[in-house]
Amino acid sequence: MREQLIKVMQRKQLVNMMYVSKNGSVTKRHIKIIKIVGDSFQAYCFNRQAKRTFMIDSVLAVVPIFPKEREVI
Repeated sequence: MREQLIKVMQRKQLVNMMYVSKNGSVTKRHIKIIKIVGDSFQAYCFNRQAKRTFMIDSVLAVVPIFPKEREVI
């Protein structure tokens, strides 16, 4: 998972992340990774509209978000 997060950060991609919080609940977050330090990473969470720190071991999945292109005719 760490390698995936590094790639996402280097590409400056927005991702949807499935995450297990400290209390055991699974949450879906829309984030942009800012930095990775040790066993955690800091990201801007669009759900909470704030910087948050997440534990890498608690990440279940990350899915890149690709912007939809709209064609104007």
